[in-house]
Amino acid sequence: MNPLHTTVPCSPAQLLAPGAPAAYTPAGLVGDTPMPWVGEPFTAAGRGFWAKLEGHNPGGIKDRTALYMVARARERGDLLPGAPIVESTSGTLGLGLALAGVTFGHPVVVVTDPGMEPLMRGLLTAYGAELHLVSEPHPIGGWQQARRDRVDQLLIDRPDAWCPDQYRNPDNVAAYAPLAHELVAQLGRIDILVVSMGTGGHSAGIGRVLRSFFPAVRIVGVDTCGSTIFGQPAAPRLMRGLGSSIYPHNVDYALFDEVHWVAAGEAVWAARALAKSRYATGGWSVGAVALVARHLAATSPAETKIAAVFPDGPQRYVGTVFDDDWCRTHQLLGQKPADAPDELAHPGEQAVAHWSRCTTVLDPLAGADRETTGERGLMGVAR
Repeated sequence: MNPLHTTVPCSPAQLLAPGAPAAYTPAGLVGDTPMPWVGEPFTAAGRGFWAKLEGHNPGGIKDRTALYMVARARERGDLLPGAPIVESTSGTLGLGLALAGVTFGHPVVVVTDPGMEPLMRGLLTAYGAELHLVSEPHPIGGWQQARRDRVDQLLIDRPDAWCPDQYRNPDNVAAYAPLAHELVAQLGRIDILVVSMGTGGHSAGIGRVLRSFFPAVRIVGVDTCGSTIFGQPAAPRLMRGLGSSIYPHNVDYALFDEVHWVAAGEAVWAARALAKSRYATGGWSVGAVALVARHLAATSPAETKIAAVFPDGPQRYVGTVFDDDWCRTHQLLGQKPADAPDELAHPGEQAVAHWSRCTTVLDPLAGADRETTGERGLMGVAR
């Protein structure tokens, strides 16, 4: 008898073949993402790196942390059954929270800004999220602070609601330990980890675990020009999901051996070059990470194992990174990066406008009261 036609009540798990993974729910599809080799022609002959394709999760890398933060909040009683989840996002976390909302039975309210792509807005709405759009950036903290201020107001209006507060929530870091273990299982040894910077969650979560396995692993952070995370002044930024105009509490500065800043046009060039040569690409963060990993592969011994985390795939960027008219309007086409980054002796040496590197990594708020100053970046209007 076909088990799918049986009249005996059974769970989905009972319909699986022996040993099959329990991926019969959307949340069950999160994790165990593939890790292909990225080599020539994107890289120099005989050199390359391994790319962890987090775009193979249903929504992207932040599916991992959204599910984990919500589950832990429910366990602690911080998030009551059926209560709303309210959070600020530039996009990918919103998809993860929509997944968590469906999985655990919570309405999801997402606060974003005009820079969110129409495609992403449509997806979030389709997945049941309620969208709120801020209209003006905060004069100091930019769009990020404006979104957070709206979240604070919504939490006052909805006293039963819970906010994950991804920039300060330690569960955002702990959620990525499984990803680190996947990297170890897939590669066996890792010499260099290349990660993008946003909330600081996945860089800290992966980096701490890898250091416990490989004390000498080099951890390279990839930020965007105009981001305050590593001590640069805030400036307007096109790239979403990369960089910050506030100081995220989850960034573990002591982990990093070096940091790179990448400009929007350079990230576009790398994302498009990846797509044409390797058929494995993504948006802003992926382009920036790939550019840095490509350089590290070219300048490291051939036997060096480099793992680069690609946070999402290309789909949400068809109207931006991969749209000629949009890129032309924003003067992003034809910006092939230099063969090597500019070198800075200190992160505050100068404001960078294109690919730059610094091996001095400092906490820009060292000695300051993060509880009162950590939420706001330097003067400037940024997303």
